[in-house]
Amino acid sequence: MRQSERLARLRLLRTPRVGPVSWHQLMQRFGSGEAALAALPDLAGRGGGGKIRIAPADLAEREIARVAELGARHVFSDAADYSPLLREIDSAPPVLIVRGDIAMLRRPCVAIVGARNASAAACRFARQLAIDLSAEGITVVSGLARGVDTAAHVGALDGATAAVIASGIDIAFPPENAALQEKIANDQLLIAEQPPGTEPLARHFPSRNRIIAGLAAGTVVIEAAPKSGSLITARRAGDYGREVMAVPGSPLDPRAQGCNLLIREGATLIQTAADVLEAVGPIDRRMLREPASAPVPAPLPIEAADGDRAGIADLLGPTPVLVDEVVRQSGRPAAVVQLVLLELELAGRVERHAGARVSAR
Repeated sequence: MRQSERLARLRLLRTPRVGPVSWHQLMQRFGSGEAALAALPDLAGRGGGGKIRIAPADLAEREIARVAELGARHVFSDAADYSPLLREIDSAPPVLIVRGDIAMLRRPCVAIVGARNASAAACRFARQLAIDLSAEGITVVSGLARGVDTAAHVGALDGATAAVIASGIDIAFPPENAALQEKIANDQLLIAEQPPGTEPLARHFPSRNRIIAGLAAGTVVIEAAPKSGSLITARRAGDYGREVMAVPGSPLDPRAQGCNLLIREGATLIQTAADVLEAVGPIDRRMLREPASAPVPAPLPIEAADGDRAGIADLLGPTPVLVDEVVRQSGRPAAVVQLVLLELELAGRVERHAGARVSAR
C-alpha cells in the first residue's frame, strides 16, 4: 500500500463522525482512502451538516511514527493477515494496531471472558480451560481484565493467546497486569483499536468486546453479572452467529447469575475443554484457509435524490431502529438508504448503535 493511501485511510478513520461502519461504506463507494477523504465535505453538506473537520495529515503521520516506535504496526481490514472472522462483522475495525505474532489469529480462536471480581474457583477453572484448549491448538482470546481474563491469558501462555485491550497499545490496564501485557506483546499477540496514548475510557470497552467476540469461533463465559461486559461480549458473539457457551454456577452467587441466564436462553453448558471443542467443532474452516485479501465489493451509488433524503430522515427518531426496518419502511433500495444514512451521520444528524441500528441525534 502506498504511504499516501495509508495516511489517507488513517485520517479518514480519525475524522470525527466517521466510525467503522461509515469508514467501510466510504471505502466501498469511493475505492480508496484518498478519494473518500476528498468526498467527505460534499457528503456532509448533503446531509445538512456544517463543515466537517477532517483529521490533519500530521496527526496520522505522528500516529504511524509512534506505532512503529512501540514495535507495533497497523493492520488494515483488507490485509491478508487480518482475521477473516473479524472481517465478517458489520462493525469490523478498519485498522488494528498489533504487537506480536498476528498469525495466531489464523488458528482456531476461542474467547474466554468473565467477572473481574471472580472467585478463586472461577479463576482456577479459567486457567485450566485455557491450558487445555491451547494444548489442542486453540488461540485463547480475552480482554486482559482482572479476574477471569487474566487467568485465561496466564493459562495459555505456553500455547497461544491474544489480548484485546480498550486503551492504546502503550497503556497498561489494569496497572497490575503491566508485566503480563508486555509478555503477551513480546511472546504472543496484543491488539488495540485505539491510537497510542488513549486511556481506557468506559466507552471503549464495548468496542473492545465486539473485537473479542468477532475474532472467536465461540465465546465461553465464566462468572458474570446479568448486566456485565462479559454478557455484552456473549450477546455480540450470538449476533455474529458464533457459539455462545457458559459455565454454570450456584444460584446463590450473584456472579453466576449471568452465566445461568445465558444457559437458560440457549447457551451451551460447559464443564470441560472437550465440551468447548464439541460445541465449536468442527472448527470454522474460514480460519484455516491460506491468507487472502478481502474480496472487492461492487461499487455503491454515490448519489441520492432530495426526496430520498427527506423521506428517510423523517423515519428516524431518538429510539434506535434497525437499518433493515428503515429500508422496509422507506421503500427505497438498500444502497440508497445506506448512502443517505452515511450523509446524515457525517452531518452529525444520525448516530449508529450496536446491532445495525440507527437513531436521530
